[in-house]
Amino acid sequence: MNTTRWDSASHLKTEEDIQLYLEACLEEAGDDPAFIIHALNTVARARNMSQLARDTGLTREGLYKALSPEGNPSFATVSKVAKALGFKFTIQPSM
Repeated sequence: MNTTRWDSASHLKTEEDIQLYLEACLEEAGDDPAFIIHALNTVARARNMSQLARDTGLTREGLYKALSPEGNPSFATVSKVAKALGFKFTIQPSM
């Protein structure tokens, strides 16, 4: 049996797909910031990492490193990436 590696980025075709994906990941992540970083990495690859690098003022290699499983990006970097992707962080009361 031949299998191929699943890549969620290749299935994020529309802005609605991306928004729903990020919402689901944020809900699923709980207290795991690495899960959120992974979701941003997936969306960044779906969009265009080179363009995202230009939009954030970071290097493409720096973005790959920051958003990798070994990366440990600052909140400033995460915020820049989210903003460049067209999203913002908000705080809501938990229910």
